[in-house]
Amino acid sequence: QAQLVESGGGLVQAGDTLTLSCVASRGSFSTYNVGWFREAPGKEREFVAAVTWGRSETTYGDSVKGRFTITRDSAKNTIYLQMNSLKPEDTANYRCAASNTGNVYYATNYKYWGQGTQVTVSS
Repeated sequence: QAQLVESGGGLVQAGDTLTLSCVASRGSFSTYNVGWFREAPGKEREFVAAVTWGRSETTYGDSVKGRFTITRDSAKNTIYLQMNSLKPEDTANYRCAASNTGNVYYATNYKYWGQGTQVTVSS
């Protein structure tokens, strides 16, 4: 059973860059798609980005496309989310999740979840 741990969140200003990490502290990402979702009070859970396990194909949500980049470091068993040009509306708890089935957009297809790391962007 995979156990995921996120880190790298914090308080930044609009326009700053932040990089989040997601480590599989138990198990491996090697055969899983890994996605990032974010949750903010009063809002629905939102798909942010995902990378597939086979070809490492990447997919992004419309609100972050062109600003965020997801990468996989298989040797370190770590997934990164680099977030550039941050906006106040990016403020949320960011959670990574692992899936081995289904469309990467849908949270219901993810089996393992981390607790998340808080990102707060001030204007």
